[in-house]
Amino acid sequence: MQALRAMPSPLTPISERTVMANMGITDQDLERRRRFVALGPRDLERIASIRELVLQNADQLTNTFIQYLSEFDEARVLLGYRELTEQVRSLKREHLIAMADSRYDAAYAEQRIKLALLYGRVGLETKIYLGAFHHLLENTGRMLVDKVKDPAVAFEAFSSLKKVMFFDIVLQLDVLIHERERTIRLQSAAIRELSTPVLQIRDRLLLLPLIGVIDTHRARLITENLLKAIRESRAKMVVMDITGVATIDSKVANHLMQTVSAAKLMGATVIVTGVSADVAQSMVALGIDLGPFQTVGDLQGGIEDAERTLGYRVVEG
Repeated sequence: MQALRAMPSPLTPISERTVMANMGITDQDLERRRRFVALGPRDLERIASIRELVLQNADQLTNTFIQYLSEFDEARVLLGYRELTEQVRSLKREHLIAMADSRYDAAYAEQRIKLALLYGRVGLETKIYLGAFHHLLENTGRMLVDKVKDPAVAFEAFSSLKKVMFFDIVLQLDVLIHERERTIRLQSAAIRELSTPVLQIRDRLLLLPLIGVIDTHRARLITENLLKAIRESRAKMVVMDITGVATIDSKVANHLMQTVSAAKLMGATVIVTGVSADVAQSMVALGIDLGPFQTVGDLQGGIEDAERTLGYRVVEG
């Protein structure tokens, strides 16, 4: 038996530009984000004045960031493989250099998002990321105090650079949250698909086993999956087994009847099997018309009836 459809993996990689498009990160949005942290022309001048200093210390600051992460088991996946570690190191160094370049445009945002997506793929916890970023910020401040002769100039430059860092933090956190929600949505869709599998057990014969609670949303999904499978396989018979369904309310029962009717319009007959005593009693108590349902006691009997209808014969060896 084989399922007729396969779901994409929820962890399918997504590009930085796709994320930007999905999140509405445009030039206008980036300008608004810069205003949020009060990043203005005077800040750009101050940052430009320390650019060479940041470049000279980029490797040291990067190593400080990596060293901080290495102290936590939560970052083990990120730093447990040389290739990933070098990728993080390279991206973080690029980040520091770009941060001192005073151009916080779409290309800058794309590089930030690339790093955020890497964190998301390896499951780096937000608290670890924020701790590492704070540690980097602290060490950058110390570096400026040590290297810049005038303490007032160092403080102003650091204050301006800090605005860029907060611009980065908010952008990357937005991406991490967006990707986490995207993964949850895709996983939920995959679970729903797996909870309503349509299996082809013979030519023109499908099996739809239903287990668990069937609400209105899942009932609609059952209909959609079944009708698509009927069309793709040109099925003539469908066995819908509800042995694993504990209860069915009037809304769900009506939806299942609509499913049976829709399948009939597409040329397929549905046999319902495994109706428990509780389900039968509740359907009768609710006054649900059982006329549209062709029922058989158990799954084996339903498959045998469907096979006879299709002209299959079981030959005992």
